[in-house]
Parts: sequence; C-alpha cells; structure tokens
Amino acid sequence: MNKLIKTSKEHETALERLEELMLGNPVPDSEDANELELLALLIKAYEDKNIVIVPPTPIEAIRFRMEQAGLTQKDLVPLIGTKSRVSEVLAGKRPLTLAMARKLHKGLGIPAEILLEGAFSCTAA
Repeated sequence: MNKLIKTSKEHETALERLEELMLGNPVPDSEDANELELLALLIKAYEDKNIVIVPPTPIEAIRFRMEQAGLTQKDLVPLIGTKSRVSEVLAGKRPLTLAMARKLHKGLGIPAEILLEGAFSCTAA
C-alpha cells in the first residue's frame, strides 16, 4: 500500500500487511523494510486522525496493574491504607487522596495523570 488510508477496511488491510512484513523480519533498506516503514507511517497518520483512545479511569488502571503484577487487595494496603479502605477505593465508594495517588504512582508505576483524573471532586455546600 502506498497511498493514504481513508477507511476502516483499508486500515484493517494495512494492519494485516504490516504484521506480515514484521514477521518476515526484513533486512534494513530492503524493499520490504521500506514498505514496512511507509506502512507504519500511513497507519499512524490514519489512527491519529480517526481513532480516539480513551484513557482508563483510576480504578481501571489500578485493577489492570494488579492483574499484570498478580497483586491482591491486601498488597495495596501499604499504598492506600487499611484493607477496608482499599476495598472502598476499588469499589468506587471512596475517592483517591493525593497521598494515595502518589504512593500508587511510585509503587505501581501508574501514570499520575491517570490517578488524578476525577480525583478530589468536591461538591458545593
């Protein structure tokens, strides 16, 4: 493919071809390597324009990291507080505090901007 990708069908076809090329492990500066490079740029341009990736909520990010690392709620106690507090946070019944967000960022490597999204929501009295 050597033209701009304009439809989702063309995007799917380009992804399939990209995978084929990558699995072939082309020699640098070969025809296949050049096609792979061009195709990657075309795919990126299409995705940048047409695909919106919604970041996870703080709870989704925490649960994902727990799953990745094989952690249990008990493992989060040093980062969040008591066992019941961990349970409340993961159930969405208690918001993360700044201290919790910092510890989770440092301890689990979750980006701070994700942890802080929607946190500290205050209601007017």
